[in-house]
Amino acid sequence: MAHEKKVTDLVTVFVTHGLLRANVIRGLFESAGIPVMLSYESVGPVIGITMNGLGRVEVKVPEEWGQEALDLLHAEPRTGEIFHVPPDVTNDDTTT
Repeated sequence: MAHEKKVTDLVTVFVTHGLLRANVIRGLFESAGIPVMLSYESVGPVIGITMNGLGRVEVKVPEEWGQEALDLLHAEPRTGEIFHVPPDVTNDDTTT
């Protein structure tokens, strides 16, 4: 019996510039059991450029996890929790 691979669509739930913040959000999602993928141009991290779109990092999750990921991003931090998306961070480039 052959194994069929299920193809799922990915949605972008967060866009940032630079891998540091993207990896923090990736860790948040992974710790909640949400599959995540980072999409970026490979030359940006190599030469450290974050302009003209080279430092742009899209955080993507499977479509069926999209709303849960967005809810997690916008949740108020629990007491003692150090991670949250600062209110001054805009995320205008997301699609759901």
